[in-house]
Amino acid sequence: MRIEDAMREIVHTTHSMFAVDGAGLMLADREQHLRSVAASDERFAHLEDLQVRHQEGPCIEAFDTKELIGAVDLERDDRWPRFSEAAVQRQVRAVLASPLPYNQDAVGVVAVLSERRRPWSPANELALLAFTDLAALLIASIIQGEQQSELAGQLQGALTSRQVIEQAKGVLIGTQGVSARTAYEQLRSRARSERRKLAAVCADVVQAAARPP
Repeated sequence: MRIEDAMREIVHTTHSMFAVDGAGLMLADREQHLRSVAASDERFAHLEDLQVRHQEGPCIEAFDTKELIGAVDLERDDRWPRFSEAAVQRQVRAVLASPLPYNQDAVGVVAVLSERRRPWSPANELALLAFTDLAALLIASIIQGEQQSELAGQLQGALTSRQVIEQAKGVLIGTQGVSARTAYEQLRSRARSERRKLAAVCADVVQAAARPP
C-alpha cells in the first residue's frame, strides 16, 4: 500500500469509527505550514485550507501548542473568529484536533468535526489520540524507511526547520519575556515583511544570540 493510500485509510477509519461528520490529516512543510494530505470530503479539505490561509483555527493551535484542542460549539467560540465564521457557514459546529508527534515535536494534525454542537467526552479524546498514535507510527516509518519519497523529504525538511524555529522562539522568550505563541507570531511577521523563509529568519535569530556581546 502506498503511504498516501495508508493515510487516506486512517482518515476514513477515523471518520467511520467516531461517527462524526468529517475527518482529516494535515502535515507540515519546510515552512511549518500545515498542508492537507487526506480528507474525508471536500468540505473538510476546504476548512483545512481556510486555517492555513488565515493562520488560525483548532488544527493550527494543536500543531503550535502540541496539545489536544477541542471546540464544542464554533458558533459561540471566539478563539478563531475568521475560521469559526467560515466553518459555521458550512454547517460545521464542533472540532477536535490532535497533534501528530515525532521525537517530542509535532509534524502534523489529525482532526474530526461534527455538524452539531458536541461536547467531546474523555472517551472521544482517548480514541482520537489512539488514531493519532497510529498515524504517528506510519509517519515514523516514512521518515526512517530506506525508500525515500517526496513525502519523506517534506517531513525531514519540516523536522529540520521545526528545530531551528523552536530555538529562535526560545531566544525571544528568554530575551523579551513573551509567550511562545507571541514569539512565533513575531518570527512569522518578520519573515513575511522581509519576504524570506521562516527557517532562514529563525536561523539568523539563533546565530545572533550565539555571538559574543
